[in-house]
Parts: sequence; C-alpha cells; structure tokens
Amino acid sequence: MQYVSTRAAASAASQSPQQFSDILLGGLAPDGGLYLPTEYPQVTGAELDAWRKLSYAELAFEILKKFATDIPEADLKALTAKTYTADVYRNAREGEAAADITPLRVLEESKGKKLVLQALSNGPTLAFKDMAMQLLGNLFEYALAKKDAELNIFGATSGDTGSAAEYAMRGKKGIRVFMLSPHKKMSAFQTAQMFSLQDPNIFNIAVEGVFDDCQDMVKAVSNDLPFKAKQKIGTVNSINWARVVAQVVYYFRGYLAATTSNDQKVSFTVPSGNFGNICAGHIARMMGLPIAKLVAATNENDVLDEFFRTGVYRVRKSAETYHTSSPSMDISKASNFERFIYDLVGRDAERTRALFTKVETHGGFDLSGYPGSDGDEFTKVAQYGFKSGKSTHQDRLDTIRDVADDYGIVIDTHTADGIKVARENLEPGVTMIVLETALAAKFNETILEALGEDAERPAGFENIEALPQRFVVMSSDVAKMKDYIATNTGL
Repeated sequence: MQYVSTRAAASAASQSPQQFSDILLGGLAPDGGLYLPTEYPQVTGAELDAWRKLSYAELAFEILKKFATDIPEADLKALTAKTYTADVYRNAREGEAAADITPLRVLEESKGKKLVLQALSNGPTLAFKDMAMQLLGNLFEYALAKKDAELNIFGATSGDTGSAAEYAMRGKKGIRVFMLSPHKKMSAFQTAQMFSLQDPNIFNIAVEGVFDDCQDMVKAVSNDLPFKAKQKIGTVNSINWARVVAQVVYYFRGYLAATTSNDQKVSFTVPSGNFGNICAGHIARMMGLPIAKLVAATNENDVLDEFFRTGVYRVRKSAETYHTSSPSMDISKASNFERFIYDLVGRDAERTRALFTKVETHGGFDLSGYPGSDGDEFTKVAQYGFKSGKSTHQDRLDTIRDVADDYGIVIDTHTADGIKVARENLEPGVTMIVLETALAAKFNETILEALGEDAERPAGFENIEALPQRFVVMSSDVAKMKDYIATNTGL
C-alpha cells in the first residue's frame, strides 16, 4: 500500500508514493497536504463474514494489515494484541464486558427505527481518542526502536487528544510530547488529566487563544521543513494517517456487532469538530463497509454543518469561535476535511491545493455551484452518504436529562450532541449508531447543571483536579514556540 499527498501535482517530487512506515511518524506532507492511500483497499463479503467472529485486536490486525503492508504481519499482530486488551480498556460501564472493547447499547427501538450507542471511552483517559492513540504509542515505539531514533511529538488539543496522546506516550523511550491547548478553555477534568502528569518527557503548553490558534501553530511548525527535520518533529493530531486508520477499525466493529448479515446497512452519527473521527467512517465506507449515512453532529461551532447543508466551507476567526459546553468540538477549521474534499473533487491534487490555499487567503471556499462559486461538487456529497446537524447548550442539557431518565445512563456533552442529531436522522430499517465521545465525568460542570448531581467517576479519578499541575502559559507566537521546543529537546 502506497500513499500520496492531497496537494502534490503529478509531476512533483513529493508525489513519489511512500509506504506506511515512511509517513507513520509525521503529520503534514512536505507540500502541506495530507497523506492518503493511492487507492482504498476493498473488503469482500467473505471477509466481513469471517470478521464477525474475531476479537477487537484480531479485527484491528486484519484491517491494519491492508494499510501497513510494509510492517511484517507477525509484528503488526503482536502490536494490536498488546494494544487492545481488557486491561487497557478497563473502564466499562456496569453491564458492559471490558473484553468487548467497544460494546453496543440499544437506546431506542420503535417503528423499525433503532438508535444504538457504541462505547468508545473505556480507555485510560475515558475518551474515544484512546482507541487510536494507544496503538499509535506502540507503533511509534516499535518504529523508533527499529531505527534507534527519537521523536518529538508536537500537537494541539481541544481537550481529549492531548491527554490520550500523553497517556499513550508517557515513559516511551525516545519520545517527547509537546502539547498545546487553549488556556482556560477545557473542562477542569480535562485540564487536570493533562497538566497533572509529571513525566519528564511530557510538556504541556497552555496557549492564550482558542484551539484553532493552537492548530495553526502546529501547521506552521510542520511547514518549516528544516526546523521539523532538525527537531525530529512528528504529530499525533488527527492529521496523522496512522491515527485515522486506527479509527476505521471501530466502524467495522460497530457494523459487525449491529448486524447479522452483509445485506444490512447501518448509519453512524459522529460528534464532529476536526473531521478526523468521521473521516475514518468515510474511509470505511469507501472500503465497502455497508454504511447508509454518515451524520456529522456539530455544536454551535457549525462550520461542518454549514458545508453539508449549503456547500460553503467558511472557517471562523478566533473571535467568532464559541466556547461551549462541548469544548472538544470548539473548532472552526477542520484539519481532516481536506481528505474528504480530495475525494470529492475526483482526487485532483492541484484543485485541492487551490481550494485550501483559498481557505488560508480568503477564509473558505464555495462548492455550491451558484454563480460566483468555486465549483459545483456539492451536488456529489450525497453519493458519499454525508448528512449533518447542529446542537446547542440547551439541546445538550435536554438530551442528557432524557437519556438519564429513559435509559439510566449519563452521557457526556459531545455524545449528547450526537444523540440529538441522530434522532433527527433515524430511518426505518437502518440502525443508527452514535459514536460515544467520552465518559460524562470529564464534563462534570454541565452534568451537574443538567442533572443536579455529579457524574460518576471510574476508580482512580476521584480527586484528579486536586493533583499538582505542571504546565507553561505562552502566546500564539510561533517563533517563541520554536525556541521553547528547541530548548527542551537540546537539538
């Protein structure tokens, strides 16, 4: 399996296909684009039938070996077996088997419509990011040991990516993590989960701004190729291909658990900010997984909902980005969106480059087909199964109360956004699976507002906010950030 950049012209040197291990430790391609396989591997009905009997680790191996063809299969199998265990994913709710890793729970079933919740938050940081990040930590350590090399991870988080990355990389040989987060814009639990880590290879940097400012800094540093090479910079943000492909696995798992035969279809509703999670669903669908609809659920920061309703992709400035009660989706520039647009425009890399250059220069693009627009590809969006919807703070409160009253479980704010939008898109005969984002304890402030009582916490997290915190506060000055990295790597 070979990979190319979404922006490389056919004649460009950077278009030379690369293998999985070549792009594993990086993020952006040298030309500023994102990596995708030259073609999506296809899954047969016979494979789906065989995969119904597999454990999560075995399924992960079967899917990943289609993408990581340059890693010996025995090594890849050992890595997935080491990652996906009941010991690592041990925070299952009462009545859920930890060995299932991502168990399904039926919430509603009426008049042929079924709404299901897929638990993705049983990992060490109680968020779906653990599903990919734990594998990434093991893959990184494996690849670095092969080369006797080291890696400085530079990433940005709106809440959950950071803690998932840090818990996956803490203590890993040859790895340091420099993680940016928006200062005072995460929940108290999310902040404590990251900043309380005292490991010497973890560096937390609170940036005076919003998540998009953090994300822009990661891209700026990644685009400084000499600095990136000298400082051995890699990334764990959702622009990292290995992380996206690891997320593909739970779409297959959810489908196989919700169906009994391959002629059945399901839909997925995905709380979406940076488009990484739902991009994995797009890839699963392109591989042949029988997905009817992929529904992007946004909060008040509705740049993705606006595109899927109108064809206009309009990023917001920092001052226009709302600080909401589902803060991990407080994103107004969706980094992974470029991968879908590349497919939407017929894998035309030059057109993709032009459109995303316009994002930087004019704040967006318009594919609606109306006079003065940049194209008419919006008419093709339905072919890819995408729909969308939006949720507000009051919607979150109402949904959290409804789910607690009706089903006896407490969901987090982002999952509430997902359930609210999923209910608007239910279809008879097609099971709707909502991907859980995190356990409710991570957003206790809103749970307390909605239910009048604290969310239950898994063992070991009872007093996390009281732990000593280690972090620095910095402005969004890229030059100062580079100095900080260089000083702490010693390179």
